[in-house]
Amino acid sequence: MQITILPYTDENATEIADLHHAAVHAIEPFIYSLKQQEAWAHTPPNYPYWKKRLALKKPFVAVFEESIVGFIELEVDGHIDCAYTHPYYQKRGVMTKLYAYIEALAYQKGIKRLYVEASLVSQSFFEKRGFVLLHHNVLTRNGCVLMNATMEKTFN
Repeated sequence: MQITILPYTDENATEIADLHHAAVHAIEPFIYSLKQQEAWAHTPPNYPYWKKRLALKKPFVAVFEESIVGFIELEVDGHIDCAYTHPYYQKRGVMTKLYAYIEALAYQKGIKRLYVEASLVSQSFFEKRGFVLLHHNVLTRNGCVLMNATMEKTFN
């Protein structure tokens, strides 16, 4: 699968919002219930919110055959805020390529620590890349309780 990593452009906002929604709603309901999925990614997506958010975050997008199949955000302090793959392309190397891209970028920029609040679904992905669990979090989003894991990876 030939994946190209590109910087975000405003034209990507709707496609990314839809991808985020699809990814969250594809999670098995025994991991995050349907109610939790809806609290995390409201139906329909709030497109004006996403357009504004993405203009600030400027994620990197994975493109395959002219479609966005994943995206990841890296903030200047090493925080990975969002990292999602479209459900049809999961377990095909999309996030691996996106993560490798931002890790190399972080190294170039002298960032010594990457950290993330990983969903229960993505926790093992980050563990396999050298992240360690700092603690689990219980948060309320749109009136619903969700859990995630704060993880970090440090560089010498």
